[in-house]
Amino acid sequence: METNISPVQESKRLVWIDAARGFAIFGIFIVNIGGFGAPYFIHGGGEDVWTSSIDRTTQWVIDVFFQASFYTLFSLLFGFGFQLLNERLINRNLKPSLFLFRRLFILICFGLIHAFAIWYGDILLTYGLIGLLLLLFLRVKPSTLIIWGTSLLVGSVGLISFGLFAVRDLLGGANDDGIAQALVNYRSGSLITIWTQNYQDWVFGNGGISYLLLVTTLLPLFLFGMYLAQKKWLHEPQKHKAILIRLWAISFVLFIGIKMGIYLFGNPLWFAYIQDNIGGTASAIFYISSITLIGQNNLGGKLIKPLIAVGRMSLTNYIMQSLICFILFYGVGFGLYGYVGPFTTVLIVLLVFIIQIFISKWWFHHFLFGPLEWIWRSLMYVKRQPFRKKKV
Repeated sequence: METNISPVQESKRLVWIDAARGFAIFGIFIVNIGGFGAPYFIHGGGEDVWTSSIDRTTQWVIDVFFQASFYTLFSLLFGFGFQLLNERLINRNLKPSLFLFRRLFILICFGLIHAFAIWYGDILLTYGLIGLLLLLFLRVKPSTLIIWGTSLLVGSVGLISFGLFAVRDLLGGANDDGIAQALVNYRSGSLITIWTQNYQDWVFGNGGISYLLLVTTLLPLFLFGMYLAQKKWLHEPQKHKAILIRLWAISFVLFIGIKMGIYLFGNPLWFAYIQDNIGGTASAIFYISSITLIGQNNLGGKLIKPLIAVGRMSLTNYIMQSLICFILFYGVGFGLYGYVGPFTTVLIVLLVFIIQIFISKWWFHHFLFGPLEWIWRSLMYVKRQPFRKKKV
């Protein structure tokens, strides 16, 4: 058996998985920019500020089709990629736990920099820390993964939602002090003031029991991604087309029924946890199965092609989106924090993402990896990886 390990060759990549990753980066940006550009995402009160019909319609579209649909998709892909690497290491008679621990540790380091120097809404640190728990599932059967994932997700969502329903009359309202403080500090020209506010918002969103709740909702998604990788349904879509179509149909019904149907009942706040975590998981499965099925014919392949390069350098593009928002919204840059409504932020996302598509495509004409992906892989393999493509 081989005893060395190296990154997957370009010719062996599952391009529809790269496209799904690129699509996830787009959807995450749509949601994240709302939190980056104003305090209302984390502190509430947006419905009282963005009152125009176009902004309210935009918020509805984001809530149904984007909110909790793309970090869930990215989480599935995280677990999927984790399992692929685990299998490659086992096949080469290497110890997966040590290598995967190093991979997660490096991700945690990226996350620490991103979370505290750029944006409180970082997912890298969370993925790295919670991902450590996946080391307990490296050699378990698919049935074990699905039992653990379903039990954690349904159990935690059911328990929290029951508690929210019990105190439903107390839910709602904005944190006016938090909003006022964020508006002043993020508009400040002082980098220290911005970083201090960023740290406070990170603690507000992740401190205490919040991280435990993230474990019970993110870990199941990682496990579901590992399950999909073990079943090989996404490896050979033509062979498993019937299964994928059933998965697509069931997830579509759950996605629309939960995320859109709840508006028929006034979209009560106590139901938000179910809407995000059950509806969001269903929408993520719908999106990944849709992209996989679409990518199996010539026309579909052309439709998803612009997303492939973006997905191959998803870490770089994710961080770049945050850096652009940092410059656009905070006082050390253009100072647009709190001034730009939902519709305008979507236009910004579309413009930036289109530019990222062209840059990513150009990049892979010259280089083998995205810049941050190259650093990550070189550190993981403890060896400087080739970077530039060889000229033919």
